Amino acid sequence: MNVDYLEKLNPEQRQAVEFGITPGQPAAPPARPLLVIAGAGSGKTNTLAHRVAHLIVNGADPRRILLMTFSRRAAAEMTRRVQRICGEALGANGRIMADALSWAGTFHGIGAQILREYADQIGLDPNFSIHDREDSADLMNLVRHELGLSRTEKRFPLKATCLAIYSRVVNSEAPLDSILHKVFPWCAEWEAQLRTLFGAYVEAKQAHNVLDYDDLLLYWAQTIGERVLADDIGARFDHVLVDEYQDTNRLQSSILLALKPDGRGLTVVGDDAQAIYSFRAATVRNILDFPRAFDPPADIVTLDRNYRSTQPILAAANSVIDKALERFTKNLWTERVSDHKPQLVSVRDEADQARYIVERILENREAGSTLKDQAVLFRASDHSGPLEIELVRRNIPFVKFGGLKFLDSAHVKDMLAMLRFVQNPRDRVAGFRLMQLLPGVGPGSAQKVLDAMAAHADPIAALSELPAPPRSGDDWRGFVEVLQFMAQGKTGWPGEIAHARSWYAPHLERKHEDATTRQADLLQLEQIASGYPSRERFLTELTLDPPDATSDQSGVPLLDEDYLILSTIHSSKGQEWKSVYVLNVVDGCIPADLATGSTDEIEEERRLLYVAMTRAKDDLHLMVPQKFFTGGQHAQGDRHVYASRTRFIPPGVLPHFASSAWPVVAVGPSGRPDARQMRVDVAARMRGMWK
Repeated sequence: MNVDYLEKLNPEQRQAVEFGITPGQPAAPPARPLLVIAGAGSGKTNTLAHRVAHLIVNGADPRRILLMTFSRRAAAEMTRRVQRICGEALGANGRIMADALSWAGTFHGIGAQILREYADQIGLDPNFSIHDREDSADLMNLVRHELGLSRTEKRFPLKATCLAIYSRVVNSEAPLDSILHKVFPWCAEWEAQLRTLFGAYVEAKQAHNVLDYDDLLLYWAQTIGERVLADDIGARFDHVLVDEYQDTNRLQSSILLALKPDGRGLTVVGDDAQAIYSFRAATVRNILDFPRAFDPPADIVTLDRNYRSTQPILAAANSVIDKALERFTKNLWTERVSDHKPQLVSVRDEADQARYIVERILENREAGSTLKDQAVLFRASDHSGPLEIELVRRNIPFVKFGGLKFLDSAHVKDMLAMLRFVQNPRDRVAGFRLMQLLPGVGPGSAQKVLDAMAAHADPIAALSELPAPPRSGDDWRGFVEVLQFMAQGKTGWPGEIAHARSWYAPHLERKHEDATTRQADLLQLEQIASGYPSRERFLTELTLDPPDATSDQSGVPLLDEDYLILSTIHSSKGQEWKSVYVLNVVDGCIPADLATGSTDEIEEERRLLYVAMTRAKDDLHLMVPQKFFTGGQHAQGDRHVYASRTRFIPPGVLPHFASSAWPVVAVGPSGRPDARQMRVDVAARMRGMWK
């Protein structure tokens, strides 16, 4: 056996990898849980992959290892690394063992797997459909309408808000009244009606044999709330490893602690300083309280060597996060020395901010940096508007993260509705959407057909016996035939998706002017489908982790091979760039004016700035406009406000930055200083009058 695969790890990484494992002895679950505090750029993914591989190399059964990550792509990347490391250590046998790592995925994906296996024992039909957020909102709206809540005298919360409230209650394991008062105070007067709505929503999901995202966790948590089932599920895994633990919510933490109540074989990895997803009900308390959740407490290994950024960037980031009220103490360090401090740049307004950034980006490009090596980060998506105008004016291509996702596109949702309805003909949301694609079929006709189908044991077979809606014509016959053909499974998977696409083609052309572009998405969907063994697996995994769309409306399709990255700070987590520019580092933006209502909110905003700063490898610019556009404040007059530098960079932290103002005073055509670029400290003159 070759153990050279451990030689590239630093001492702290190696300590985390080897924790509880004695070479030459079977890799039994360690008696104590392990918490790995992994700072930004410290090689977290590499360390976790090496730990999984080290377990397998030392005899752990890969089929009894549960690895949960933040996204399915992260799980796939982790699995690839484990395969490579095992191959280095054991050759071909190592790759065979690593291929058996079948329990690797997201909490939601693993939850779906568990629920299908235990469906009969918990009263579920194993053919349940999984609704994405939009489908869930549509079902919520249907129930909302049936209860008469869409016709109240005073304005009742819309479907998206109702779903957000429901989701927050479920994931935070908090009472409805508490969530309403803390997060949705404008909805607090509707508590009784919302409680009724949510009860009816749950009954509707069960009647339609569908689960939403939150159910994948909630049903799992309820299942292992029964000690016998919890012991049975927990006994399937000798080792449980969780990545990005700071991004978990209360429900996920409850699942984890029920799986391994004594902590044996449990490893969680994360960074409390990068906990920035409270809007998804994630809580930093999970990672802060983890060591004390067990007796004896969990062991802690800290990874504080950074492989990404220069030391001046890390010194500035450390000084910002050092002001946090509660955290695991660590100070990132690196061997990457540099004389260049991060830039703290004061500008007049957002237009100057945009011009400064564009000039620096073009300078870097002339010096050899690609546009892709540079990123502009911002607190909210609308903050980048003036910059986007300047980029278009200067003909600089860019991609902005945060547009429509693949499954949000109407044409893709239509196609998936067909597949979902074949899989589960009691899914009323899918059926309702599908039938209204047909000319002459409206909501009333679709409702009558769905009601009639629900009364039959074989709903799809019953379709041919039901009278066609009055104005549907030949389209109805074609619809029934393709549904029944797909349900019989004669072409097998994924061949049936081609039949669905062929049926849908005329409807696509009738409904959308850009049908050719959208057709490319459907071909992509068919190609993606070929990588899955069944319709059920395809629908489950695509819903839980959708890819990007080729017809994405967040930006114009690019012909350039190089382009600048624009991203919200939330979307930038886990990424890195050579040069990073952070917009609007002022109070009102960072922290956001709506996120200063509590100490916890302010602390999360501090962590958000820290995440933005630690994305930079060589070059960091924090922009401080004196005036910025607010969009919605001030009903009359100027909607610009004057702001000061963010409170997260107080005077004591300033020595870690190189402060400057832009533009500098320049000479105009007449040989005199350009008045537009003058900067005069009038305040100092006023003080001097009295000395």
